[in-house]
Amino acid sequence: MSLPRLVITGSAGRMGQALHTAAAALSLEVVASLDQGDDLSAGISQGDVVIDFSSHTVTAEVIRLIVQHGKALVVGTTGHTSEEKAALVASAGAIPTVWAGNYSVGVNLLYALTRRAAAVLGSDYDAEVIEMHHRYKKDAPSGTAARMLEIILEERKLTENALRHGRQGITGARTDSEVGIHSLRGGDVVGEHTAIFAALGERLELTHRATDRGIYAQGALRAAQWVISQPAGVYDMQHVLGLD
Repeated sequence: MSLPRLVITGSAGRMGQALHTAAAALSLEVVASLDQGDDLSAGISQGDVVIDFSSHTVTAEVIRLIVQHGKALVVGTTGHTSEEKAALVASAGAIPTVWAGNYSVGVNLLYALTRRAAAVLGSDYDAEVIEMHHRYKKDAPSGTAARMLEIILEERKLTENALRHGRQGITGARTDSEVGIHSLRGGDVVGEHTAIFAALGERLELTHRATDRGIYAQGALRAAQWVISQPAGVYDMQHVLGLD
């Protein structure tokens, strides 16, 4: 099978540059590099698969154009509200799409371990998620932390009302049904994520630390090569890696 021709949106950003470096190392051709002010439609029409690490404000337009041109899509952009993401995922279902908050192989194993821990450990184990990123990251919590929270809520059959973003202004003891999320920002941290399950007498911590942004680019390129042979629908890295 021939290698896919890639289109990168958000090419001037940190992930865009990492994707270019990783693609060159794998001899994958980038036929269009698109950023703010570029003709998205003309660029998208040139490739087989679009890798989008741009801005949450343009994801809808990117998906509309990819559907129009009948291309495949890999989405790594974060910062969408739950309502926005639900609408975007519905639209992306018309084409083969991989949508993930994190493309690291290690992080996706962390997702699987978090799901297992949340299923095995009952409500007497308090669940908290902590994430830290570099001082320039614009959204919080990170897409990875958001996915970890989704997994915990799913396994414990809770809604988003159970989430506690920090605890400023909250009085009283912690309840059994809440799930905490804490976002730290500083320095040049590429990405750190920890799921904590704490009971009286013991605590389990599952942690992933990224030191090189290239791991995300490599995973996104792996997803791009996988998705072009899939039927229309929205997948995640669990599907790409066979962890689903």
